[in-house]
Amino acid sequence: MTFLRRYGPFLLLAFVPLAVALELIMPENHTVIFCVSALAILPLAAIIGRSTEVLAEHLGGGIGGLLNATFGNAAELIIGALALREGLFDLVKASLTGSIIGNVLLVFGASAFVGGLKHHTQRFNRTAAGLGTTMLLLSTIGLVVPAVFHRLARGAAGGGVELKLDTEIAVVLFATYCAGLIFTLRTHRDLFGHADGQRHSAAHSKKEVRRAVIMLFVATAAVAVVSELLVTSVSATARDFGMTNLFVGVVIVALVGNAAEHFSAVVLAADDKMDAAIGIAVGSSTQIALFVAPALVFLSYLIAPQPMDLLFTTFELVAIALSVLSIAFIAHDGETNWMEGVQLLAVYLILSLGFFFLPG
Repeated sequence: MTFLRRYGPFLLLAFVPLAVALELIMPENHTVIFCVSALAILPLAAIIGRSTEVLAEHLGGGIGGLLNATFGNAAELIIGALALREGLFDLVKASLTGSIIGNVLLVFGASAFVGGLKHHTQRFNRTAAGLGTTMLLLSTIGLVVPAVFHRLARGAAGGGVELKLDTEIAVVLFATYCAGLIFTLRTHRDLFGHADGQRHSAAHSKKEVRRAVIMLFVATAAVAVVSELLVTSVSATARDFGMTNLFVGVVIVALVGNAAEHFSAVVLAADDKMDAAIGIAVGSSTQIALFVAPALVFLSYLIAPQPMDLLFTTFELVAIALSVLSIAFIAHDGETNWMEGVQLLAVYLILSLGFFFLPG
């Protein structure tokens, strides 16, 4: 497990040049290019995550939190931005949905299950978990309101009004996320285990920091290249496998973008570090809903054929709401066991089956 965690990403880096080579040699084989590109993003996302952690610990405080927010979701941001440029708004929204439900159900479910097999009962910080689930509930409200408004107005208000509403909701979500950063990293950092006495691992040599900066920018550039191959081949791949773009976005693209975090959370739970595991699961979902989604809305004004709205499908909204309710019920008591992990995984599988059979 330690060997895989340390060297696994580097072993998979061979898929990066392979994906580029396949695009040059056999550009018509979209399915192979998509699969290889997906495998190539996994090690790059892991490298970005590790480099960001080193820099965040070195810089500390608000700057570290800002770095985590920006580069911690670099793969999702880049994939989303490239999909926006191609006008694939449904794919962008599907990947956002998949990232949220995948983190709270699949990641935390797998973490609770694996950790529960080794430890009878695992405990975590109820304050941190409570804030995270409340922030997710806020994001759910922010996504439900545009859908309800659209169905009630039924075009009477005009598309311009709906788009303005969605953009202003995105501003509120983004501002709330910034306030959450200040709360957890500044004013109430002692409640979240950020006390100075617990930051003994933050010391990194200048050489380590320099290497982290170089790896961060190189890996981010590589993700941009490989993500473009992934996005341009997604529709043909979905057609070849008999899947809808919605299912590919919710399940496959979301899993690829978050795979490194998934693995880290499970390893931490196995080591009985449940605070860190739930921090990754709930924290990543919060970042997706309150940071990445609004950022993509803002970015769509610059690079997309037209601005993106926040009008998700009914099934996507139901899936997000059920996921948030599930994690809220299980996390409210500050402890978990393997059976609760099974329950969360069951919910994820049920929702995934629903997306698979949902007509395109």
